[in-house]
Amino acid sequence: MAVRLPNIDQLRDISSTFGLSLDDEDLLSFRELMRGPIASYARLDRLAEPKLPVKYPRGPGHRPTVEENPYNAWYWKTEIKGAASGLLTGKSVAIKDNICVAGVPMMNGSQLLEGYVPEIDATVVTRILDAGGTIAGKAACEDLCFSGASHTCATGPILNPHDIAHSAGGSSGGSAALVAAGEVPMAIGGDQGGSIRTPSSWCGVYGLKPTWGLVPTTGSMPISYSVDHCGPMCASTEDVARLLAVIAGHDGYDPRTQLARTGDYLGAVGKGAAGLRIGVLKQGFGHPESDPEVDRIARDAIDSLRAAGATVSDISIPMHYEGPHIWSGIILEGAAEMMLKGYGVGNNIAAYYPLSLQEAFARGMSSRLNDASETVKLVLLLGEYLHRHYHNRYHSKAQNLRVLLRDAYDSALHDIDMLAMPTIPFTATPIPPADCPRDVYVDRALNMQANTCPFDVSGHPAFTIPCGSKDGLPVGLMLVGRHFEETRLIQAASAFEARTR
Repeated sequence: MAVRLPNIDQLRDISSTFGLSLDDEDLLSFRELMRGPIASYARLDRLAEPKLPVKYPRGPGHRPTVEENPYNAWYWKTEIKGAASGLLTGKSVAIKDNICVAGVPMMNGSQLLEGYVPEIDATVVTRILDAGGTIAGKAACEDLCFSGASHTCATGPILNPHDIAHSAGGSSGGSAALVAAGEVPMAIGGDQGGSIRTPSSWCGVYGLKPTWGLVPTTGSMPISYSVDHCGPMCASTEDVARLLAVIAGHDGYDPRTQLARTGDYLGAVGKGAAGLRIGVLKQGFGHPESDPEVDRIARDAIDSLRAAGATVSDISIPMHYEGPHIWSGIILEGAAEMMLKGYGVGNNIAAYYPLSLQEAFARGMSSRLNDASETVKLVLLLGEYLHRHYHNRYHSKAQNLRVLLRDAYDSALHDIDMLAMPTIPFTATPIPPADCPRDVYVDRALNMQANTCPFDVSGHPAFTIPCGSKDGLPVGLMLVGRHFEETRLIQAASAFEARTR
C-alpha cells in the first residue's frame, strides 16, 4: 500500500468539512507542501516493523459443532501446548475472542471482523504458554465487547450453564460459561464496565478485574484506553492467583504497565481472614433495581468473613453513585473514537498496534456496519453526536472527575483493606427473544453495572466470588481493594471459599 498525493477534489472536501476557506490555488499550494511528509510515508512502507512473538507450534483448530458447544460459549477450539513445565502445567485456558492468538480466527463477537485471522500472539497468550499452559480455544464474547449480557454475540446468545434460558453475562460470557460448565479451569476475560465480573457473578465463578495497568492488553482489541482491563476468570481462588501470577507485570509494549507492582498471589491463598478489615459499602446495596434477596445473600457472605476473623464495619461513599455517570462520559466517546473510528486499535498511544487487525476492522466498518449489534450502533451514534456538537467537553470533564471518584475510594480504603458489596444487584436476567424491541435489547445489555463500572473508572482491583444462589442462579460478592493490592482480595476470597466448600 502506497500513500498517494491527494487530488484537489479530495482536499476541497476535507477543507469544506472543517470550514476552511481555500480556493483551488490554495489547495494546489498545500498539495505541493505535502510531498515531503508523504515521502516519509513511502519510507515507512519499506521499513520492517517488530512482530509480537509466536513461540509455540499449533494447528488451525476448528469451529466447534453444536454437540461440542452446548452453551454456545466457544467461538473456536484449539489445543496449543506451551512449555514443558511451569506454573500452569496441566492447565487448559480459554482466551476471550477479543485477544489475538496467531493462526486462530478472531471475531470479537462481531460480523465486522468475521474471517480475520491474527498473525501474532497477545502478550498474555505468550505468558500463559511460557508457563506451561495449554490454549484450549477462543471463548465467544459480545459484539465488540459492548454488552453486559450475553445476547449480542454475532454467533448467537451465550447460555448460562445454571439455566440456559438466562444470560451468561457479558462481555466475557463465553469465558465464564466455559469455566462454570467445567470445560476449562481457567479463562481470560476483559473488563471495561464489568465484563469480567458480571459473567463471573452470574455464572458462579471467580473473576478478578486487576488494577488498571497490572496486566498488559498488548494484542487485545480495546474499547477505551483508560478503562481497558484484562484478567483471570477461574473455578477457584487458587487458580485465579496462579493465572494472575503468570500474566501480571510490566510489558514494554503497554505503557499502562510501567507502574505495575506485582505481589505474591499464590502466597495469599490459605492465609485466612484474621486481621483483614472489610468495609461494607452502604451505596453498594439498595439500588432501585436491587433484589433484596441478593443484598441479603451478600451480607450473609460478609458475616461469614467476620466469623472467619475479619473486622467488618459500615462505610459510606456517596460518590459511588456518581461512578456510572462518570463512566458513561468516558466510555461512550472513548469507544466511538478508539474502537470504532480508530479501527479497533486507536491512535496516539505509545503501544503496539496490530496492523492486520486495524485493516480487517476498517474493511468491516466500511462494508458491514449495518450488521453490528444495536449496542454498537448506539455507541457510534451517541459518541459521534457528542464529539461533533459538544467537542469532547463531557468526555474531558468525566476524565477530570475520575480523580475525585478515585480519591473518594482511596480515602475510604485508608483505614480498611477492602470494600464489600453485591457484584450485580440481581441474578442473571432472561435472554431476550431475537425479535424483542430495541429498547429491551439495549436495556437488557446495559442495566446491571451500577456497582461494577465505577471501579473501571477508578482503576481499583475488584474480585467477584460466588457467595450463594437464588432460584438456582448464582450471586456474587465483590471485594474491592487498594491499587495493586490484589493479594488481600485473594486472601479474603480464599478464606471465604474455605468456609463454603
